[in-house]
Amino acid sequence: MLLLTVTSWLDQREREVLAYLIEENRVLRRQLGGRRLRLTDDDRRKLAARAYRLGRAALREVTTIVTPDTLLRWHRQLSARKWTYAKHGTTRRAVVAEIRELTRRMAEENPSWGYTRIQGALNNLGHRVGRSTIARILRTAGIPPAPERPTPWQTFLRAHWGEIAAADFFATEVWTWRGLVTFYTVFVIDLASRRVQILGSTPHPDETFMSQIVRNFALADADGCRVLICDRDAKWSRTVRGGFQDAGIRVVRTPYRAPNANAYAERLSARSKRNV
Repeated sequence: MLLLTVTSWLDQREREVLAYLIEENRVLRRQLGGRRLRLTDDDRRKLAARAYRLGRAALREVTTIVTPDTLLRWHRQLSARKWTYAKHGTTRRAVVAEIRELTRRMAEENPSWGYTRIQGALNNLGHRVGRSTIARILRTAGIPPAPERPTPWQTFLRAHWGEIAAADFFATEVWTWRGLVTFYTVFVIDLASRRVQILGSTPHPDETFMSQIVRNFALADADGCRVLICDRDAKWSRTVRGGFQDAGIRVVRTPYRAPNANAYAERLSARSKRNV
């Protein structure tokens, strides 16, 4: 009988304590004035663990901070994370190193890209990097900003591969009734397919002849050439280069004393001379 009395008194005491805490919680909520209560992850874990033991029916009577559905959802997420094993993936240091390498490659392979363009490309790959960080990475690597950044020749070739061709002359000595005459033959080689086109041959490669070469190439350009490499020969005059430009073909002249920059055409020209 005494045990039942004590148990009943304890139950009543717990109900009174609980009722007081509920009312105190409501008063505190009113003091917030409708402002959102900021909870940490640790707060959510503790509330979810307690809420699950009470059950939905009891939660409807006592919860004032969040709804019972929210508390039970937190508990489900807590249980799911318990059985989600940590993935041993890429460390932060490796990600930072990857971002640095990507930034350097983008700047070197795309000399016209500024900090904003590189930032957008990195963002497309899931890396959010600030412009100042990109500038610092490139400065550390010794790479200047876009307007001052030189374009390596190999990078230029890779960027336009598939739509780039090279032009050059080879000379042939021909016996005529006037004696030995040198004929100059203009050819174009597509770098990707190695397809060679003979555009014309003449002993007098003057401006009129070169203008005709431009028209011949524009009509015969079935491979869709957009960039044409030529050397510093005076035959590729400003007028001739302007004719190619009008036909939608960009002319790039090789650097001075750099025959390897036009290696494919130079090799073909040298081979033609040996076969004569």
